[in-house]
Amino acid sequence: MTTSLALLASLLWGTADFLGGTAARRLPAIGVVLVSQAFALVGMLAVATATGAWSDAPGYVGWALAAAVVGLVALVAFYAALAEGTMGVVAPIAGLGVVVPVVVGVAQGDRPSGWQGLGVALAVAGVVLAGGPDLRRHPTTGERSSRRPLLLAALAAVGFGAVLVCVAHGARSSTVMTLLVMRLTSVVLLGAVVTARRVDVRSPGSDLIRGSDLAVLALIGAGDVGANAAMAVASTRGLLSVVAVLSSLYPAVTVLLARAVHHERLQRIQEVGVVGALAGVVLIASGGGVG
Repeated sequence: MTTSLALLASLLWGTADFLGGTAARRLPAIGVVLVSQAFALVGMLAVATATGAWSDAPGYVGWALAAAVVGLVALVAFYAALAEGTMGVVAPIAGLGVVVPVVVGVAQGDRPSGWQGLGVALAVAGVVLAGGPDLRRHPTTGERSSRRPLLLAALAAVGFGAVLVCVAHGARSSTVMTLLVMRLTSVVLLGAVVTARRVDVRSPGSDLIRGSDLAVLALIGAGDVGANAAMAVASTRGLLSVVAVLSSLYPAVTVLLARAVHHERLQRIQEVGVVGALAGVVLIASGGGVG
């Protein structure tokens, strides 16, 4: 069950990231994050009310607030990187954030089995290789790429890794309320930034975000919160270091979707990386200790 939940998180995050990066090519990244997080907040309010989570012990509050602030910066940076750069390169770089919870988990006493340790190493190496060896040119247009998307992706990686740790700790008190407070804080902070700086979150040349945009943004919000929930529950049942790796295989999903939809070409080494990441999953799941 733990392995399935962690892999579900990767599937949902990878799909949401692909949709978010695609939307950010036409809409401002901050607008994509704000509206999608608002949809996610509405969903979490309904879940909290239905499950009676409002009365849960407040030990999640500090972790949720920290996750919201760090995650907000990381998500905006990530969507901006996806919009400006090559998804097949940006997504794997952001996926390296898995190193953060792995280190934290081991420091807190996680002791993966030998096969799981090998699987973790193979999965992380697969994510790196999936980024490809040549970051200088866009694989579709052939145009020389700037370093900005790579720096934004690196910033997102650190932020995403820290968020995984915060959510895992908050979930020990309340998974639902951790995610709810995260979304509420994110929406309030982003709304304040947009209002204070008078940021235009509309699509260029349009008075309103189109109905089709709203549908996609709702899916992004649902995918993001669903992935967080799956990862949070998994982290309460298995080793954080292992769950974090399984939950961070989403770059492979984003890369494959970018190839199928945007026709981004994968180099042979990227294909090897995707296969390596999947092989790592098999070793982790077969090593025991994750359920």
